[in-house]
Amino acid sequence: MSDVALPGSIEPALRKGPDLEGGFHPLTGIIYMGVIAAALLFVAYSIWVDVDAAGAQVKSIAPFLMLFVALLIALGFEFVNGFHDTANAVATVIYTRSLPANIAVVWSGMFNLFGVLLSSGAVAFGIVSLLPVELILQVGSSAGFAMVFALLISAIIWNVGTWYFGLPASSSHTLIGSIMGVGIMNAVLHGRSGTSGVDWSQATNIGKALLLSPLFGFALAAILLYILRSVLLRATPALFGEPKGDQPPPWWIRGILILTCTLVSFFHGSNDGQKGMGLIMLILIGTVPTAYALNRALPATEIEHFVTNSDAASKIIEGKAAGYNVLGNPRPAVTSYVATREVNGGTFPSLAVLVRDIAKQVTTYGSLAKVPADVVGNTRNDMYLASEALRFLMKDKEAELNAADVAVLNAYKGSLDSATKFIPGWVKIAVAIALGLGTMVGWKRIVVTVGEKIGKTHLTYAQGACAEITAAATIAAADIYGMPVSTTHVLSSGIAGTMAANGSGLQWSTIRNIAMAWVLTLPAAMIISGTLYYLFSHLF
Repeated sequence: MSDVALPGSIEPALRKGPDLEGGFHPLTGIIYMGVIAAALLFVAYSIWVDVDAAGAQVKSIAPFLMLFVALLIALGFEFVNGFHDTANAVATVIYTRSLPANIAVVWSGMFNLFGVLLSSGAVAFGIVSLLPVELILQVGSSAGFAMVFALLISAIIWNVGTWYFGLPASSSHTLIGSIMGVGIMNAVLHGRSGTSGVDWSQATNIGKALLLSPLFGFALAAILLYILRSVLLRATPALFGEPKGDQPPPWWIRGILILTCTLVSFFHGSNDGQKGMGLIMLILIGTVPTAYALNRALPATEIEHFVTNSDAASKIIEGKAAGYNVLGNPRPAVTSYVATREVNGGTFPSLAVLVRDIAKQVTTYGSLAKVPADVVGNTRNDMYLASEALRFLMKDKEAELNAADVAVLNAYKGSLDSATKFIPGWVKIAVAIALGLGTMVGWKRIVVTVGEKIGKTHLTYAQGACAEITAAATIAAADIYGMPVSTTHVLSSGIAGTMAANGSGLQWSTIRNIAMAWVLTLPAAMIISGTLYYLFSHLF
């Protein structure tokens, strides 16, 4: 029987498409499950070591059972993220026959793992800063667990759903929508306007990154291909060809494509891998605050810098608070400012008292490692609250801070963040393993969409390289600025850009489906997470 091309497919599909099936050896499955078991044991052992080193008294096993379930869900999100997004890195090397599918997936998984391990953590806490401050301060409460479970399960549901239909949707987009849904529902449940449940300035910045990155990917990939065609077409026509059967490209083209795949995998890990890290830290802080609320490994020199920065910041804040006295607890006034971003007569005086309390706590104990177990959670909350208040005040025109004031307060905020915003090495390793293992399963559906259903002609070597270079550069730039971007949308739009620049034509049905998934992701994730948060907050 002869091969038949379906409408809108690459003709003939069976002859032109690469082998995506490969073989499955039982030993592979045994090794895979062994790695999962070893990773879970490693996580349990690491938590036990940290709890023991902190001198925490284990009075009940219930919090640790809750911790185990929450960590499984968080690592499950990273696993789904891996198999959902790995197609973006491997589709080009598979469809240009640069690497066999099974080798490409393992290679991508390995460099995703390296990317996570070497990530900075900036993106992780950029995501967390979208969450309502009152929930972060009470993350160990029933509302805190309802928040974490709702947003993670919501993100998993939408990611699995779009994967099932082979739609390249954004895990970043999904998680941010889930966070916004929880924030809005939390505000409504507390009798406030839904719009007060989200840090809209931070959400706007992240939204711009998610909106502009696909457009940037489309344009840059198209321009890059046009330049390459203008400069290299006559000298190296092979670069602009497509595979002949299953024959791999010339060695130098193959090397370029493998390199670009490696870069996209690495930067995908360094950016997307961080999204679960901040949430895992919230889970750890809520269940085992003695071990994870403060960075107990902070060196003595950092404590000295903290005291110096605290003194300098106190002078500025107290200068703004002159003439006012605070009677009672200053924290509600500071929390109110962070929630509403409205400066009033009590904002600076209350913050001044809070800063003095923090300085007293740190100098009394001498180091964060010596903060007693029964107060470590309160110290961490005070530091986090002061840091968030300073973040908003430095951007608030009503605060009337000059450039010198902002520099001093920013240095103090950095000291606060170094004490509260940290990621233990074992968390990075656990997330890296989850993301790396995720890349090795479930990737075929998205690979077929990216490789066959965006353009009307087969992907050429140059198109694959341009799309991958664009994706790697965009994600690397986002890492520098601590912003999450969608690897999926950047690479898919990059391939579409190269198809448009090459005059290959686009399969508009696929483009419409991807665009629809892009448009629906945010509201769908918000609705799912908001509903789950409502249910979980009553259940817990």
